[in-house]
Amino acid sequence: MLARHNSVWLVPRHGAPAKAAVVGVLDRTTYPQLRDRLLEFAVDSDDGVLIDVERLELRDPALIRVFTLVALRVGDWPAIPFALVTGRPEQRAALAACGVPVYPDAATAEAALIRPVRRRMDRLLDRSPRTSARARRFVRGVCAEWMVPELAEDAELIATELVENTLRHTDSAPCLRLELRRGTLSVEVSDESRQPAVLREGLDLAGTGLGLRMITKVAKRWGSSRSRSGGKTVWAQLARW
Repeated sequence: MLARHNSVWLVPRHGAPAKAAVVGVLDRTTYPQLRDRLLEFAVDSDDGVLIDVERLELRDPALIRVFTLVALRVGDWPAIPFALVTGRPEQRAALAACGVPVYPDAATAEAALIRPVRRRMDRLLDRSPRTSARARRFVRGVCAEWMVPELAEDAELIATELVENTLRHTDSAPCLRLELRRGTLSVEVSDESRQPAVLREGLDLAGTGLGLRMITKVAKRWGSSRSRSGGKTVWAQLARW
């Protein structure tokens, strides 16, 4: 007899904040799949993420830590709240141990959700010898407009490295985004490649870029996140205070 393989699906729903339902079985085989799908879903969300888990079967209570992990990562970037919804009281009791807010319905969750106040600006850059210079000019202008000139130099460095990385290692036109939220400035560059950004040893200091290692010197944190569109976003954060 063939072994039965369990599955888990993430079904997006319309509206803001971003909503989706998880359907299927959470066990050791589906844990990585659910983790990755939740993180990809959160990348494209603006105000927060609400996940309906009422139709999710929890085979192992210990595996609810997947929601803890996702909430922590989403809290760092894209810096939005993450909450769960289920109308089943016994499921809410089990999920309480994961440390993530759990609500009986979407309306209650939305009313309780504290949406982050943020400012955001995007720039789609072409692929040319002047791309990095245009990225720096964009960053410098936005930092001046948002009155955070003290972050401009480091933000320009990060933008340059991320844009150069996209130009060297992908065929994409880099999309540069700046976000300011509660004293934290995020510098993000998206491309169409699924290959994650990697911190490498043995940097060539005479090359065109100093790589992600330089970003680790100035950023509070950084990461690479896959998006639902099939590409990725590499991001780094600077603290104003």
